[in-house]
Amino acid sequence: MAIRTVVWGENVHEHKNRRVAEVYPQGMHRTIADALNADPAIEATTATLQEPEHGLPAERLARTDVLLWWGHAAHAEVKDEVVERVAEAVWSGMGLLVLHSGHFAKIFKRLMGAPCNLTWREAGERERLWVTSRNHPIAAGLPDHFELPHEEMYGEPFGVPEPLETVFVSWFQGGEVFRSGLTYKRGAGSVFYFRPGHETYPTYHDANVQLVLKNAVKWAHNPAARLSDPTKAPNVPHDKALEPFEKWGATLHEAGEEGFR
Repeated sequence: MAIRTVVWGENVHEHKNRRVAEVYPQGMHRTIADALNADPAIEATTATLQEPEHGLPAERLARTDVLLWWGHAAHAEVKDEVVERVAEAVWSGMGLLVLHSGHFAKIFKRLMGAPCNLTWREAGERERLWVTSRNHPIAAGLPDHFELPHEEMYGEPFGVPEPLETVFVSWFQGGEVFRSGLTYKRGAGSVFYFRPGHETYPTYHDANVQLVLKNAVKWAHNPAARLSDPTKAPNVPHDKALEPFEKWGATLHEAGEEGFR
């Protein structure tokens, strides 16, 4: 069965910037989905900010194996209830790929618990991405490094938690470096942040970038059954414990606070 993937796109720049519309006439989300669908192991559809519930109702997330997220100009317009819904889907086992300026998306900040800030410069400079983990599945089939002739610069420090793995490090023509491919585990879900993808450049048409995204979808896919209630914190009474024992005293729940005064 193909990996059920949804590419979420903010879909704002494509309608406001002529250059973006020329590079991505069907939208960045459609270009990414088309690239993923070229792999028979992946079945990709799209969702956008403008759709009801941003295209991510609960029933759709329940049948989504991996979600890709690209946002930039309209982070604040994403409804908090949708952010929480996506976070719970990740905790329950859905994979999440956060792309480029999605580092400032509500969902990424929610899952990272950090400011996710960085330095940046928009000058169309050359970016060289180095593979720092040769045997990582996300880097499969890539050379030791590849270049993008024009990209936006992101520079360290990057205000995120220490990742499980750093798969890529970028060098920019202006001299800065940046951790461009980071993996995390959040609950039962796997999260990958991938830096390249400024809207005015044809980054998502690049064969190496497309290969990274295909590899990352496969890496983030969790074939196990989703957890039904990842935020549940059930009580286990002493008489249900695996090892029998005599309970000592009354618990706060049994006696109430007044019982301890």
